[in-house]
Amino acid sequence: MSVQCETIAKRAAGSPMGVFERYLTLWVFLCIVAGILLGRLLPGVFHSVGSMEIAQVNLPVAVLIWIMIIPMLLKIDLRSIKSVGHHWRGMGVTLFVNWAVKPFSMALLAWLFIGVLFKPWLPADQINSYIAGLIILATAPCTAMVFVWSLLARGEPTFTLSQVALNDLIMIVAFAPIVGLLLGLTSISVPWSTLFLSVLLYIVVPLLIANVLRRVILSRADGELKLQQFIQALHPVALLALLSMLVLLFGFQGGQIAAQPMVIVLLAIPIIIQVYFNSALAYLLNRAVRSAHCVAGPSALIGASNFFELAVATAIALFGFRSGAALATVVGVLVEVPVMLSAVAIVNRTRSWYERRKGVVPQDQCCPDSPALTAR
Repeated sequence: MSVQCETIAKRAAGSPMGVFERYLTLWVFLCIVAGILLGRLLPGVFHSVGSMEIAQVNLPVAVLIWIMIIPMLLKIDLRSIKSVGHHWRGMGVTLFVNWAVKPFSMALLAWLFIGVLFKPWLPADQINSYIAGLIILATAPCTAMVFVWSLLARGEPTFTLSQVALNDLIMIVAFAPIVGLLLGLTSISVPWSTLFLSVLLYIVVPLLIANVLRRVILSRADGELKLQQFIQALHPVALLALLSMLVLLFGFQGGQIAAQPMVIVLLAIPIIIQVYFNSALAYLLNRAVRSAHCVAGPSALIGASNFFELAVATAIALFGFRSGAALATVVGVLVEVPVMLSAVAIVNRTRSWYERRKGVVPQDQCCPDSPALTAR
């Protein structure tokens, strides 16, 4: 997901893109097809990859997830946490939606659509697993998307950076308990040791590694420039890791998808609904508390997007490659980007309506010199 966001940001800013970036949607589609075909032609190879585990953690997946996550985390300055009070109303709204609304609303939508309405058209033995995957997806607030949505929504950069830093720190302590609670409420067995191990491996350790690397690079002469060059150099590697992950996941899911292709569509429906619901809720709440539009826009979009890499890794660790949970988290990445782009368009087009509320600071006073503005 983070590399998809990078591509969208470059396109928005007019930056040159390589052949992989320019045709990313095509590559993703081809990887899905390749994964399904290879999974049916070479089941033994995929079985061997799936068996490479230590303490229920698949080693190839762990490596790919780290390659995808660390370049994104290098952008995050944890010291920006001190700026959380500058836009405290928008920050409060985003945190409320991310942690008090989104996981629980998704649990309700998953139960309603997957457990009741769509149940006759889904494999009976995967119903609980699909629900679990959707819950895991919604409980992981995105950090990669933040920068892209802020750019496209002409957001205030200080707010975005401090929101990212705060969300990462909260994830360390809140992700596992919320997932465990919601899975327990839906009568899904929760291996707590595996859940906490996922948090350690896919949040804590990469965050520490990225923070140390960031400080080392910034301590050198022209540190900021070297940091950007280092991140750019890692970008194509992260892209290849994403594509490899898709091949693996769809290789394991190939038989199920070929037998019931409508599964993808049915799983996408609650994901799409929750994106629009949570983004609209955050947007309206920000208007109610009179946050500036350059805060409300990214707040609404951050509040609705998901941390795909963490969700996939956790679903695989808890339920396995072939599980419905893993498939549900991957469907999230397939539908979220276009849906979020439409949400961005709605936010931008309703700015004049938003700022008609008395007490809302106009955009040109909120962040007149923001890179988000000059990039357009």
